[in-house]
Amino acid sequence: MPRLTDTHCHLDFDRFDPDREAVIQRAADQGLERILIPGLDIDSSRSAIALAEKYEMIYAAVGVHPNSGETWQADTHAQLAELSKHPKVVAIGEIGLDFYWDTTPKPLQRKILRQQLELAAEVGLPVIIHDREAHAELIPILVDWQEELDSEGLELAEKPGVMHSYSGDILQAQDVLKSGYYLGITGPVTFKKALEMQEVAEKAPQDRLLIETDAPFLTPHPFRGKRNEPAYVYYMAEKIASLRGTSLEDVGEFTSRNAKRLFNW
Repeated sequence: MPRLTDTHCHLDFDRFDPDREAVIQRAADQGLERILIPGLDIDSSRSAIALAEKYEMIYAAVGVHPNSGETWQADTHAQLAELSKHPKVVAIGEIGLDFYWDTTPKPLQRKILRQQLELAAEVGLPVIIHDREAHAELIPILVDWQEELDSEGLELAEKPGVMHSYSGDILQAQDVLKSGYYLGITGPVTFKKALEMQEVAEKAPQDRLLIETDAPFLTPHPFRGKRNEPAYVYYMAEKIASLRGTSLEDVGEFTSRNAKRLFNW
């Protein structure tokens, strides 16, 4: 059985309320050793921590998603800083920019992104980056931040974070790869028409790839259209193995090793 890690899963969502225990057991039965739940706001960050406290295999990230930007208050930064001290919090996220959904004004998105990047530097935790139709603006911000970390001699500069559900092409990936970021590969890599994502999964450096479900979203083939769950990370690993001409066990091993290196768990 392959050793697997799901580095991005929203197990705290109410869609898992009826059978969360069974979902977690299926993940363990499929070979998963670690599951990371990112926060979307203060409440979901607390929920992620609560699940991490209950289950040994679960870890948490804390942060405010760009689409939750209107929840940002004067004390949010301080609350996230306090939550980040929890021993099972391993990242700041899910943070970033989203220019697809018109839920948070762009100036506010930029403001809370920069504040959370500052927080990550303060507490020494990597970031989980959400990028939707904001690539041209987001990448320079991340590259500049990594250069600031490097100039300050911070260890975080060597592995600043992961581009969650990376959807750019292999050429666009070069800047973030040069800056030490990892690339999260999600369920659409299993879709026939996802040629750019498949090229990234095939050609990106082995030591920079992570696999994520983003459950309950982005369900892979052959379950497309149904609720996604952590056990299905198996199908991303299987597809990557096929693309790279290696074994499922090898993909599980190196992606789990990459996750351990980035999140220090």
